Amino acid sequence: MQIKRGPSNPSGLTPGFSPYIYRKQPTPEACEEVYRILAQAHGEVKPPGVIPPASLEVAGCGEVPCLLDALMRTLISGNTMMPLANKAIQNVAKHYGISELGTGAGSINWDKVRLGSHEELVSQVKVAGSGPTKAKNMKTILDMVYQENLEMIPKGARDGPVVLSLDHLRHMSKDDALARLVAYPGIGIKTAACVTLFCLQIPVWAVDTHVLRFCQWLGWVPHRADADNCFRHGDVKVPDHLKYGLHQLFIRHGQQCFKCRKATRAGTKEWREAPDCPLEHLLDRRKDGNEVAEEA
Repeated sequence: MQIKRGPSNPSGLTPGFSPYIYRKQPTPEACEEVYRILAQAHGEVKPPGVIPPASLEVAGCGEVPCLLDALMRTLISGNTMMPLANKAIQNVAKHYGISELGTGAGSINWDKVRLGSHEELVSQVKVAGSGPTKAKNMKTILDMVYQENLEMIPKGARDGPVVLSLDHLRHMSKDDALARLVAYPGIGIKTAACVTLFCLQIPVWAVDTHVLRFCQWLGWVPHRADADNCFRHGDVKVPDHLKYGLHQLFIRHGQQCFKCRKATRAGTKEWREAPDCPLEHLLDRRKDGNEVAEEA
């Protein structure tokens, strides 16, 4: 399937369609089997009934009550290690203070971030890498959200400060919310999917490096598939009730299983002595497949 990108669809979202139209995996039964095996190893994982309050110490993956807060945190966490993202969140919270308004009450005051300078924000988030780029995108998004909120207030009805909010996206469908999120600068499919899954609590196939690696090894996508095509395919194929649990379990297993960690290599002494992976009978760990690449 040819993915059409353009001004109206810069990320090439393809709701309801997979780029791998002839690939039957994963079937619902295959997803259930993998979930069952991983849940036996690591415990059942279900979405929380109530999203916990935002932390001022941990960046997280967007599982906070406020949608704008989730978007900012997930942007900061992109392409970095979580301890560094956590440090950046701590810096921002300490420097800009805490909001007392709206669904973001108790978390970072993003309006003060909006009103501050670019250089000021760079100094707080640079520990997480790409400081100037992240700061520019964050401030642009905050300005855009401010204008959107301002335009939603009827003329003559404004009374008091404008509360920055993306909560109007909660009334959108999954596909419309994803399309709106990727329209913001610096927000790609991965970030939009994480925010949709964890904050909006809408089932969507969010793909990080662990999820991509397991999808390749399991044969759910071609070995050379990228994260965006893994999202497009998995969002169609993985049953909604398993999307949250499989995402979390793939991450947990990828971090805890010796043979599934990125830095390990098959055939080494450590590999031979390590415990067997409970998914081993389902995995093909080739780094670069010799299969004929499917058209994306």
